[in-house]
Amino acid sequence: MSDITNAAETLAGLYTREFGGKASGRYRIPQKLLRELCGRRRLYQEDITALTRELLEMGYVMIDMDSFFVVMSANSFVNYRRVGKEMLAHTEGTS
Repeated sequence: MSDITNAAETLAGLYTREFGGKASGRYRIPQKLLRELCGRRRLYQEDITALTRELLEMGYVMIDMDSFFVVMSANSFVNYRRVGKEMLAHTEGTS
């Protein structure tokens, strides 16, 4: 298994663990700690993309916030409002 795959499994496992006063759920991880977890001095865009894809296959989304990353369940987005063609047509030219 690659370092990226191992890191993704660790990050997915953290989602279900209790810490930070919550039983489970979304969390943030500093860039420095993520580099250590991946066994890298630097994280390149290819590393972030590979890690994001691995997590997505496991049902999680990783969001790059520049100085830290957020990991949350992909199911979190299921109930979000949907934009239809009517809304886009309605907003064209009103920017």
